[in-house]
Amino acid sequence: MFKSRGDSNIVYKCTVRLLEDTEILECEFHPSYKGKFLLEHVCQQLNLTETDYFGLRYVDAGGQRHWLHLAKLILKQVKDASPILFSFRVKFYPPNPLLLKEDVTRFQIYLQLKRDLLHGRLYCTSNEAAMLGALIIQIELGDYDPSIHVGNYVTEMRLLLRQTDAIESRIQELHREPVEGTPGGTGGVKGMTTQEAEQTFLKIACQLDTYGVDPHPVKDHRSNQLYLGINHSGILTFQGSRKTHHFKWSEVHKINFEGRMFIVHLNYPEKKHTVGFKCPSGAACRHVWCCAIEQMLFYTLPSSSDACVYSGGGLFSWGTKFKYVGRTEREILERDGLLKPRDSQEEGSSTGGKRKASSVPATPSTPMTGDFGYSSLPRSTHSAPLEESGTVPDHEVCDGGCLLSGPTVDIALACCDHLRAVTEEPKPSAACPEYSARDPFEHSSTESAATTHVTYVSQTSHVADDWRPPALQPPPRPFSLLRAFVPSFLFVWLSLALAALLLFETDWPVLRQLKRKPELVSLRHHYYTPLKEYIKRKVIELF
Repeated sequence: MFKSRGDSNIVYKCTVRLLEDTEILECEFHPSYKGKFLLEHVCQQLNLTETDYFGLRYVDAGGQRHWLHLAKLILKQVKDASPILFSFRVKFYPPNPLLLKEDVTRFQIYLQLKRDLLHGRLYCTSNEAAMLGALIIQIELGDYDPSIHVGNYVTEMRLLLRQTDAIESRIQELHREPVEGTPGGTGGVKGMTTQEAEQTFLKIACQLDTYGVDPHPVKDHRSNQLYLGINHSGILTFQGSRKTHHFKWSEVHKINFEGRMFIVHLNYPEKKHTVGFKCPSGAACRHVWCCAIEQMLFYTLPSSSDACVYSGGGLFSWGTKFKYVGRTEREILERDGLLKPRDSQEEGSSTGGKRKASSVPATPSTPMTGDFGYSSLPRSTHSAPLEESGTVPDHEVCDGGCLLSGPTVDIALACCDHLRAVTEEPKPSAACPEYSARDPFEHSSTESAATTHVTYVSQTSHVADDWRPPALQPPPRPFSLLRAFVPSFLFVWLSLALAALLLFETDWPVLRQLKRKPELVSLRHHYYTPLKEYIKRKVIELF
């Protein structure tokens, strides 16, 4: 931790790594500065005005990753770090990045997705990987030029986690082939402008299952290794490269944790279910819980003013608290004119009165009832196809299910119509078997953090989004030394207090001989009588 002393102030220095590994920022902050100051300073240096989608991540002394909390002191959060190092990352992936207003914001999302593809977090088929790689080449190198792009020039650029010769060959072919719809066009990327290639890249990436997923390794009740991901559509689990479960936010009733067990309570029309995931440590479990709550609130709350303090831990898990800070996605879309603002009556009904938090937010489709209960569940924001664009009539009020529609800019590119066929092809063909055979999340973390080993109750093969699990048993409560110790401790002390009262305050003949022993006489004189007088004096003072 670096610091320089002024006349009366102490200034701390920190380093912020940007999305391009070669770019860093050196920043300074005072002990009284909060996380919001540092994030706004970094965004200002990058000319970013849509700052709500980004965050700063750091790693504590124990190797656990954390997001810098905007409302807490910076120094208090990184007090054990030396030197102080942050990573600037996308925290909330927009469901449709093409609706972002600023080109610079879309470029930062592109850089994050490019990193995700390189480190195996953005998993896709070999055909999709080849197309995404070709688009990156087109963005960074421009149109194919046989006098410049000679040999296997793709090898010099690291695009994928496992970049095979077959994939590189296919990327070169797509880079050489003209865009479909142009003379001689065969479905390649040659002829695309940088902006068109970037928009096409974002359009393909945001439709992948692993879009916006930061995989947390966990284990299910059978000790199967899984990866848990949280994004705008809900909570997902993956086994290897296969998605096994998808719990939409509209199905999630409550999220909490107990020790190392991350627990999701689901509400289906038929019945309620509880699923649990075992994390490698309590700190990792708290991190997963905080990420899940924050993502859920960002994508489902109508307004940040509806957020309160949420409690996730059990009685003996120290009751970890979380307070959401910042705008929600709906507020951002309303600000940008993509959603019709809520009327005053609706706003008043959703924010009127405080309520007790239970790790689940009230959303546009979950109005508060008289007894502060929930009459329904959050509505998913991922309910409309990305290709749809249009205008919301003035008489229609979006209730949260139309977040991907509304008055949008026409982002359909004439040269990109062929991509639908590419992204809907079956799993990779025999042309590139090496890429599809890998586990996409084995090396997904590039920071020196011990990410969570996630436990998921997963039981099957491919599962559709409308999947309903069979009746699941509640996860076993993990053994807690504190839970076992506290009742025993209280029982012992109450027993000793009762024994002391019987011995010193009664005159039973059976106890007379015992009370005359020197040890008990000394105990009564030196400890029991002074303590009794002290308690009596305090009670008299109170009343």
